[in-house]
Amino acid sequence: MSSGTIHELTALLSRLPGIGKRTAARLVFHLLDADTDYVRHLGATISALPDKIFRCATCGNLDESNPCHLCADPSRDATLICVVERIPDLWAVETGGTFRGRYHVLHGLLSPLDGVGPDDLNLALLHQNVTAQQVREVIVATRPSVEGEATALLIQQTLADTGVAVSRIAAGVPHGSEIEYTDARTLERALADRKAM
Repeated sequence: MSSGTIHELTALLSRLPGIGKRTAARLVFHLLDADTDYVRHLGATISALPDKIFRCATCGNLDESNPCHLCADPSRDATLICVVERIPDLWAVETGGTFRGRYHVLHGLLSPLDGVGPDDLNLALLHQNVTAQQVREVIVATRPSVEGEATALLIQQTLADTGVAVSRIAAGVPHGSEIEYTDARTLERALADRKAM
């Protein structure tokens, strides 16, 4: 492996969230010392991601099937939808094991200063699913921040014509924190103590 390849891989890894150049370099040198089969398997798995992982046309989750395994599960309550900002937030709620409804991933939050408007969020599909599945309640589980609250209000307005009950996860998730990093017990309490908007 030439030093050019080391520099290229370091630059590529440093583009990942939370990975700076030093950490990226440390990872590259770790891979150089690692078992060859492991490195090849890691590379093949990363290389296969675009061909094996699909965005669910129903909820926006990422999975190996479309619809995803959560939307395809007949034991889940299709009349209850939990709306989250990102897929890691969905995984965090799902890891708690108490929510048995369906999900909807927005893939962002309303943030005009960052150029994210209503059309950039996955709201048309949410409206379509609420209407088609005769949903009784939509739980908005966006982070408790200015953008999260603005998005929650936008969701409520978007669904106003459907007659569906829209609720917001309760306090317990600290203001300004990420749903993804919230512990399962706090998420469980927040979901159980949700309030109508």
